[in-house]
Amino acid sequence: MLASALAAKGLASYGHLATRARIAVMSDQLWAPWRIGFITGAEKPFASAPEHEPEWLPKADRSCFLCCGAANTSDRSAGQADRENLVVLRTANSVVVLNRYPYNNGHLLIAPRRHAARLDALTDGEHLDLTHLASRLCGVLETQMKAEGFNIGLNLGRVAGAGLPGHLHWHIVPRWHGDTNFMPALASVRVIPQSLEALFDLLREALKN
Repeated sequence: MLASALAAKGLASYGHLATRARIAVMSDQLWAPWRIGFITGAEKPFASAPEHEPEWLPKADRSCFLCCGAANTSDRSAGQADRENLVVLRTANSVVVLNRYPYNNGHLLIAPRRHAARLDALTDGEHLDLTHLASRLCGVLETQMKAEGFNIGLNLGRVAGAGLPGHLHWHIVPRWHGDTNFMPALASVRVIPQSLEALFDLLREALKN
């Protein structure tokens, strides 16, 4: 209709702009029903709770999904709980979780196992473990997914964009040459070519040793 109105006013040469505008608006409407739990806050910290109560760390926040991931689960259902909650690795001081809403394929979150909101609240051991873990994960993503670069960082505080300000976490986002292509540039659509389940299996196997 916009193109017809422009033509009626002698502006037919701008009709193609109206068509492009209409396509751009339509491209912004994406069907993503899996996000409704995140939007409404209805998702439980544990998608699949172990048969026995997890071994919570001292001062853990039981509503925090990173604290849930950091908790020890020793019963036989722990493996399934970790899979459904995307926990790929725990060390003595850190936990690694797949980002359920990734910016790019292979997007990981690294966090201290303790519920801590500030950098100066971390011990030297936690700082060292998190740094070593970030280095290790970059190597694994390079080997297993042929990543060519990384964006690594954290949002410290809610005003800085932290979605979970009470529990520090670093984002590791793999990058590839050309991953910013016509899809995100023109249509604001980012294509994630691998399922979270497949990524979970790949990283669990690679991080066994």
